[in-house]
Amino acid sequence: MSEFKHKKSLGQNFLKDDKILNDIAHAIKLEENDLIIEIGPGQGALTKKLQAQNVNLICYEIDKRTKPYLDKLQTSKTRIIYQDILKSDISEDIKDYNYHNLYVIANIPYYITTPILKKIIDSKINVEKMILMVQKEVADRFCAHPCSKDYGTLTIYLNYYFEIEKLFVVPASAFEPMPKVDSTVIQFTKRKTKFKIKNEEIFFKLIKDGFHLKRKNLKNNLGNYDLKTIEFILKQHNLSLQNRAEEIPIDVFVEIANQL
Repeated sequence: MSEFKHKKSLGQNFLKDDKILNDIAHAIKLEENDLIIEIGPGQGALTKKLQAQNVNLICYEIDKRTKPYLDKLQTSKTRIIYQDILKSDISEDIKDYNYHNLYVIANIPYYITTPILKKIIDSKINVEKMILMVQKEVADRFCAHPCSKDYGTLTIYLNYYFEIEKLFVVPASAFEPMPKVDSTVIQFTKRKTKFKIKNEEIFFKLIKDGFHLKRKNLKNNLGNYDLKTIEFILKQHNLSLQNRAEEIPIDVFVEIANQL
């Protein structure tokens, strides 16, 4: 078989470090009746590690040039779907599986990390956990805390649905071809206690407007809102309209949205 030529346009950087592959595959305690969605299996290095745990496995791969590698891995418990996951009906693809827990494990191209996460959330497929390898800077944004430069709308959006934590850093040298930056493996765990929101549409619009001009304070960015109500809630948390959105914890945004 001729040497595989990685496509830069697809963000292909295949993980070659066996220890890290094992660490990712065993980041979740899997059982035989669990269902794993793997995104971007490439040549199947991680797929093989997951198969060894005898779980049900659905792999989405956009690059059909990987068929010589992945077709060999198809079994009664492993299904390869050669399709862009962003264009797939995930709910339809998993409907015939009788599974206990649903997990997502992936080494996804950096440029489509956010669209893939949004796709999974919008699909409402009740994912228990996700183990994702993303660019280190992206992981910082996902896990950011208020009053940090990385804290923003994306942080709040993802943390609304999941508890997020960094597991370990993966050096660029662990990939082929080697990217220019290091990566981080992060874990998303479905929130057991969800935020109580009266209207999600209002909540997410509030977040978007609050961060509209990041250097501006809330008074400027939320000028079209009921500022008296917002100010009253902020004062209860030792905050004010002079604060910027990046200084406001998610639970305070939730409280404000519920009063609008």
